[in-house]
Amino acid sequence: MPTRRFFLEGLECACRIGAYDHERLGPQRVIIDAEILLADGSEPQSDSLDEALNYDLIRNAILEIAGSRHFDLQETLARELYDALGALPGVAAVRVRTAKPDAYEDCREIAYELSGL
Repeated sequence: MPTRRFFLEGLECACRIGAYDHERLGPQRVIIDAEILLADGSEPQSDSLDEALNYDLIRNAILEIAGSRHFDLQETLARELYDALGALPGVAAVRVRTAKPDAYEDCREIAYELSGL
């Protein structure tokens, strides 16, 4: 049986994140990726959104959590995203990656990943 996955890549949002005083002055850019493994037997049997995991739910859950409060750690943000996405209907496993592209001038990004895949 084939595996089915959704990928959300490069969702850029403003997030209040960081443990240092200068990071608490305002939101920072955070880039979020998510990979969602769908459960066996959850494939739509017709061409109807009612039978599928609407990927608006994935995107909206990420944006809601990222904008909900201040996070000191990427690890905490990733865990909240991981738990929320894992609770969506028909989801078997999740991988979440958060990245701060502006943390260091000499790095493209600093990132954290949490995966149950």
